[in-house]
Amino acid sequence: MDIDWITLLCAGALAFSVMNYVLLDGTDLGVGVLMGMTRDPKERRAMAVTIVPIWDANETWLVLGGGGLMALFPLAYAVLLPAVYWPFILMFLALIVRAVALEFRDHAPGEASKRAVDGLLLCGSLVTGVTQGIVLGTLVQGVAHQGGQYSGNGSEWLSPFPLFSGVVLVIGYTWLGACWLHWRCVGQLQLRSAWQARGLAVATVLLLIVLVAWTATLQPQYAQRLSDPRVWMSAGVVLAVLLTVFALGFGTRQHFVPLFAALGVFVLAFALMLVALYPLIVPPDLTLQAATSSPKSQLFMLIGFAVLIPVTLIYNTYGFRVFSGKVRVSGQA
Repeated sequence: MDIDWITLLCAGALAFSVMNYVLLDGTDLGVGVLMGMTRDPKERRAMAVTIVPIWDANETWLVLGGGGLMALFPLAYAVLLPAVYWPFILMFLALIVRAVALEFRDHAPGEASKRAVDGLLLCGSLVTGVTQGIVLGTLVQGVAHQGGQYSGNGSEWLSPFPLFSGVVLVIGYTWLGACWLHWRCVGQLQLRSAWQARGLAVATVLLLIVLVAWTATLQPQYAQRLSDPRVWMSAGVVLAVLLTVFALGFGTRQHFVPLFAALGVFVLAFALMLVALYPLIVPPDLTLQAATSSPKSQLFMLIGFAVLIPVTLIYNTYGFRVFSGKVRVSGQA
């Protein structure tokens, strides 16, 4: 097999892992944000029940993405990681806080303690979403490097574009969480989630449009790619279809439709980012081919991905299947 095709397969496996993490765990993080802003303890309990059995499996994709980057594109890992040390450290700490809050909230003594734990869940979910957006924003903005070594000052992630990316991503995650609750819950909680999802959809789409327009100003390549009529017209048509399906989905009995449409918007945004970046892996000039590992390492990792990705997908699907169905608020008919 030609080395270029091997590199593309490696990049595809890595992108697939990152995208699945954003879609699956992003939804859980959105639920965590909404839980922290809900006053009714019974509703918070129902919201927690919808994600407690599955959230840890969703994080498997984060391990695949991070480990895959280090093994498949070590030069990109060596350049990017020093630029975003602090966001990554904050993200991992926030993930630990979220995990503890989710798993031990039922053991908290008294309602006041449970409310405090849910507050920690809110903070953990917000910080995780914001830092992940900051990392993506820093990557798209570009990381200074020379001779295969990071040459920045460590504060690039504090620039306006990465910070704005963090805000956009956490609002988008909250949108996914509201759609998830509309699907999994009933009664007043479902109705309020539908109302929240509609408002968050407007905010997310508008912010994404601003983000894409801002992205086009960062690099000449981005402007050339994103201004191509084949790109922006196709993206506009797909976005219009997805938003129409999203709006109409609330009037059907298939309550999963709004969530799937929202996930489609995320996939579209992710695809636009890849179109703008390719063949770069770390802008402004580090390409996939230059950052890749040896052919033997690539083949070894691809075999691993060929096993792990289907197994993880089956495990995720089985988990969703086992814990499917509606969740009712305690005391609700």
